[in-house]
Amino acid sequence: MVVSVLEEMRIRSLGVIDDAVVELSRGFTAVTGETGAGKTMVVTSLGLLLGGRADPALVRMGARSAVVEGRLAVDPASPVALRAEEAGAELDDGTLLISRTLSAEGRSRAHLGGRSVPVGLLGELADDLVAVHGQTDQQGLLRPARQRQALDRYAGDAVAAPLAKYADAYRRLRAVTAELAELTTRARERAQEADLLRFGLDEVAAVEPLPGEDAELAAEAERLGHAESLASAATAAHATLAGNPEDPEGIDAATLVAGAHRAVEAVRSHDPALAALADRIGEIGILLSDVAGELAGYASDLDADPLRLAAVEERRAALTQLTRKYGPDIAEVLAWAERGAARLGELDGDDERIEELTAERDALRAELGGLAQALSDARAEAAGRFAEAVTAELAELAMPHARVSFSIRQTEVAEAEAENGVEVGGRAVAYGPHGADEVELLLASHPGAVPRPIAKGASGGELSRVMLAVEVVFAGSAPVPTYLFDEVDAGVGGKAAVEVGRRLARLARTAQVVVVTHLPQVAAFADRHLVVEKTHEGSVTRSGVQAMEGEDRIRELSRMLAGQEDSELARAHAEELLATARGASGGGA
Repeated sequence: MVVSVLEEMRIRSLGVIDDAVVELSRGFTAVTGETGAGKTMVVTSLGLLLGGRADPALVRMGARSAVVEGRLAVDPASPVALRAEEAGAELDDGTLLISRTLSAEGRSRAHLGGRSVPVGLLGELADDLVAVHGQTDQQGLLRPARQRQALDRYAGDAVAAPLAKYADAYRRLRAVTAELAELTTRARERAQEADLLRFGLDEVAAVEPLPGEDAELAAEAERLGHAESLASAATAAHATLAGNPEDPEGIDAATLVAGAHRAVEAVRSHDPALAALADRIGEIGILLSDVAGELAGYASDLDADPLRLAAVEERRAALTQLTRKYGPDIAEVLAWAERGAARLGELDGDDERIEELTAERDALRAELGGLAQALSDARAEAAGRFAEAVTAELAELAMPHARVSFSIRQTEVAEAEAENGVEVGGRAVAYGPHGADEVELLLASHPGAVPRPIAKGASGGELSRVMLAVEVVFAGSAPVPTYLFDEVDAGVGGKAAVEVGRRLARLARTAQVVVVTHLPQVAAFADRHLVVEKTHEGSVTRSGVQAMEGEDRIRELSRMLAGQEDSELARAHAEELLATARGASGGGA
């Protein structure tokens, strides 16, 4: 199932292309045309859509800017669609629009789903969209990381199961190592913090403050400091209310109220309203007596002891020392002490925590070592099968003596840095999130040749064929839905060219394949055949990219075969090629 398909590209003012639309199919699309007609602009345009480097020299002479727009059919649940929506892009009924504008001055802009986005985002999407294989622009599987991913996918559960366990253990080891490093590298800071906490907690414990004690002592100090004036005021108030024994002739409030009560009490029976007032005057008299009694008791109980006042002030000074350092009041001081004690417990427990983390780290490293060994073994087994299958494909692609192999190796760490590695095969080796293996695809192009990385061991045409062979073998678990091959058939002819076309058609059963080719043997296998033609003025216009069908396709294949569209011999050969392709694919081409 193809989850993402590039349906159409519109190219304006790019190279020799003035304004053209390239419509692609879900299967195998071949792009042909005369040399210099602009076929490679298809590759260049797709590269721009996918975040490739923008060269202002690509802008057509006389134009202010070049624009490439693409329409991509995507599964709304695919990683591409989800990442695009995260960036604010909108999908239109399962279609994602991508555009790239390149000015003649060198400025570049990108849009995704109607939103302006960084060009780098297009590059992120490219890894999940298209693998490009060209003469000078090899991507994807040339990178060792991609080669490892390809091998892991090819291996299936044999690698996936231990890799999932390895990833979990690796993440936990990273977390443990980070915490352990934080604890050990900040030991001095934590010791200083613990000393400060102990000093502060000892200060608080020595004073033993009680909740609300500061407010109570403040009130008591205020009372003791004004004891004489308070006593004098209470005595004077008592005398006014209840009389002064030393002045028997004096008139006090209690006597006056008692007289008023007697006056109205004598006649209360004649009017209920006056009776109510008499009751209220009686209540006042009782209240005056109570207050007078309490004033007398207050004055007699008031302590003007200067020793007590000194003790209160001394206690308040001790509490003030605490509130200056640990909180605005005693309640906050006590809260600080509670938090400080908890934090001190954490700090005092760091040594135990370090021991626990060290033990867990060592156990995780041992576990990772075992899992890394299992991964390496599984990869080695899959690498043999993968390399054998690719080598067999190359034999059918005019590279009969080429041999493909995988280099699976680990990098040892120095003895002094052994703790930074894991043990695999009795050696301490470097490791990462995907294991301890460095995976690289090698090619020996002829007998006796030393296997070298494929990017260095093959010529341009050979490299494209190696990539094709790898992709064909890998098609069952392909990481991307679209493949673009530019001149994959360079240096190939005859039977080998037919085999190239056959394998591209096979790859197109599970992915979208776009091929820029000059070989009719390859183009004949395509589901859709596009021809790029220049006008007499030397530019490619909207009408310059045509889909070839029926008689038109036979004529184009004849031109590619013999350089003569009306050659009867070439036409017969072209019809034979199409028949061969139909027979190989089991359908019309």
